[in-house]
Amino acid sequence: MRSFSRTRVVLTTTVVALAALVAACSSPPPPPPPLVQAPPPPPPITLSASIVERASAFRGYMARAGAVSPTFQNGEQIQASLKIGAAYEAKSFMNGAVAYAAVLALQDPTFVASVREVAANPTQRQEMITNIFSNPSYAAVFKGSDSAAGLIIDTIGRDGLKVYMAGKAVKQAAYDVQKSTWSKGSVVDRDGRLASAKSLSATPALAESADVAVLQQASTGGQSLGLTPRAAPAPYQPVVIRGLAVAALAALGAAGDNNLASIDALSADWATGNCLNMAKLNLYQCLAVSKPHYEDIFCLGQHILIDTGACVVKASGATLPPEPPPPPKAEPVKKAVAKKAPAKKAATKKS
Repeated sequence: MRSFSRTRVVLTTTVVALAALVAACSSPPPPPPPLVQAPPPPPPITLSASIVERASAFRGYMARAGAVSPTFQNGEQIQASLKIGAAYEAKSFMNGAVAYAAVLALQDPTFVASVREVAANPTQRQEMITNIFSNPSYAAVFKGSDSAAGLIIDTIGRDGLKVYMAGKAVKQAAYDVQKSTWSKGSVVDRDGRLASAKSLSATPALAESADVAVLQQASTGGQSLGLTPRAAPAPYQPVVIRGLAVAALAALGAAGDNNLASIDALSADWATGNCLNMAKLNLYQCLAVSKPHYEDIFCLGQHILIDTGACVVKASGATLPPEPPPPPKAEPVKKAVAKKAPAKKAATKKS
């Protein structure tokens, strides 16, 4: 009987253990850990097509103006060059310079990568966008901003200097050409060519579609402009600061069509705009009093090419070449005065 009792106890214990094991196996598995949502990807680099067109229009004007030749042979050539030089409106020209500066800054991979790190965090991205719109200088805090600034200074400064030096050559031609009889003839329809200069100055320059496509691809990393960055230390001039700001906004995804009005306000610079407006006012005054052809050449060289080129060079932070010292004044020739022989004394009579 005792062995039977023991057997029954062992069986009972085994059954209980098996039942517990079955119950444990049939219980539902623990719930999976909650899914952690991945942060949204940063917005793509965005630069409005209108901004790219302004950049192309600026670049196209600088190329055409810098190629004006001083070898004039008739009045028609002078008038054609005047139309090339006068064909920009100051405000859109300024916006175009900043837009081109932004495209140049987007060519710097270190600068773009640094901005994109902030773009990956939605909170930091919005804070930085707000900061840049309120103060464009915030764009200079990003790593690589110094080399992006170097691209702007070197490229736009070089273009401005090319226009400036073309103006120097044209201005000199205004004196050299006076050896030709035709240059002293009167300009035909003086009032009409002044009205044309004013009309061209009120019309924004147009971009070329092929160049727009090149700059559009360059602004989004699809094509390089083949430029070599050079670190340029701060402080920076207006075109550089505002170009960095627009480039940073593009890398943050905030320089699209919806932001055009804010970018226009950010691109404005009173000093550079005033410099360009003064160049145009001086041009009008020069053309209003100019009569012979050689005087129109002077107006073109000084008040279009030299003045506009100098405005662009200064706005970019590049350096104008030093002006050569004026030639020394010739000493007046002193006429030799013949010395008069001393008067003979009258002989005294002897008493």
